[in-house]
Amino acid sequence: MRPPERVVVALDQGSGSSRALAVAADGTVVARAQFPVRTRYPRAGWVEHDALGLARSQERALDQVLDALSKRTEVAALGIASQRSTFVLWDSRTGRPLTQAPSWQDGRAFELAARLQDRQAWTHERTGLYLTPYYSAPKIRWFLDNVPSTREIAQAGALRAAPVASYLLWRLSEGAAFLADPTLAQRTLLFDLRSLAWSHELLGLFGVPAGCLPAIAPSIGDLGLVRRKGRVIPVRAMIGDQQAAAAALGGGEPGAGVLNYGTGAFFLLHTGATQHRVPGLLTSAAWQRTGRPCEFFLEGTVHAAGASVHWLQERLGLLRSVRELDLACRRSRERVFALPAIGGLGAPRWDYKTFTAFFGLTSQTRREDLVRGVVEGIAFLLGDIVAGCRAAGLGIDSLRASGGLSRSAALLQFQSDLLQLPIQALDESEATALGAAMMAGEAAGLVVRPRLSAGRTFAPRLPAEEAQRLAQAWRVFVESQQKLSLQLRDLKVLP
Repeated sequence: MRPPERVVVALDQGSGSSRALAVAADGTVVARAQFPVRTRYPRAGWVEHDALGLARSQERALDQVLDALSKRTEVAALGIASQRSTFVLWDSRTGRPLTQAPSWQDGRAFELAARLQDRQAWTHERTGLYLTPYYSAPKIRWFLDNVPSTREIAQAGALRAAPVASYLLWRLSEGAAFLADPTLAQRTLLFDLRSLAWSHELLGLFGVPAGCLPAIAPSIGDLGLVRRKGRVIPVRAMIGDQQAAAAALGGGEPGAGVLNYGTGAFFLLHTGATQHRVPGLLTSAAWQRTGRPCEFFLEGTVHAAGASVHWLQERLGLLRSVRELDLACRRSRERVFALPAIGGLGAPRWDYKTFTAFFGLTSQTRREDLVRGVVEGIAFLLGDIVAGCRAAGLGIDSLRASGGLSRSAALLQFQSDLLQLPIQALDESEATALGAAMMAGEAAGLVVRPRLSAGRTFAPRLPAEEAQRLAQAWRVFVESQQKLSLQLRDLKVLP
């Protein structure tokens, strides 16, 4: 087979692995590499990665892909996608990280975020996000307060604080490019979505020095050069992982909704250049092309989707592997309501005090019923998000699903039943990298058309009246658990 004349290389740094792909214009993946990423849980609520390990695993994947390419093949562009709220603190003089990289799932700044709840509406108006401990700003403040070296280096003007993709670009460009696009900058909770610039008001609220942050750049454009393996590669895209995946899945089309079931679960609905505000949902930057207006998504997040299934498997021993998920759901005979609140409830409730709970257990309840309850709980939580969009009058014409949990037929069938919409499953584990490749290729004049493997389309089987009754019962269950959790926390009998 003759090697392609030009390819785009894309990096995808995620919470579970670091990947690299070389993609030809017709969507053929001509080289790929992937290395696992370890996650540490040193204390309750703390979730972190080895920052240097993240970078080195991503660089190793890039090098392996470049080594696999023919010398005659030109790398037209590099695109970088990464998990959005995970960030790195480092010393610009040495390039060495100063701390572990706190994951987007890390809640160590819970107390600080709780003290600032009276600024919730004010923060949402400026950022499009809600003030939670899972975004970067509260955690940057936590490190400045609790790790003396970060304060000293900040006073010397050498502190750098930025999303993972910014750290990767800084390293790969040998310190020449220190940038973040709107999709990544927004997740710091320091970025004003109205002006598309860092907010002095938010910097003051969290006590973060402006000099430690990257310059704002477009998602698609000229972002610097990488010299590696004898090649000079222009960087042409930088973007958050959910936005990149949505682009590859057709989520840039009006009315096209995207469901991504990974460690967390996400719903994104493209709204063009209009910033729609819906109570309880996020207004997220989608991407920005050089010289063009920024585009936006309405977004809802479920903090623990795959993480809840992992909890069933590793902590409760109810599954031997994720592959047993559908079998357990088929064997279930009784409905049990489950509220998968590990890491808190995301959109539209933004509640970090409610416990994970099961309800409706009887003497006949089996482990399969508990597994099914969690699967349905994930679907119910996403259903609440979609209901918010519908209540705001936003039409959803189609739904596409991706991510590891989208392989569960039980999950997608129940999701379709709840939403009363067909869902097309796309068997594409590389959607994030392909989206980054599409964008980098666009800026380099190389149109990349991803080859997406269409799986099943799930159509509603449940009558609409039954779906409405289930949704109503679910809301009653969640509200009762929220009230009960507050009462038990006040009594200080549970952690």
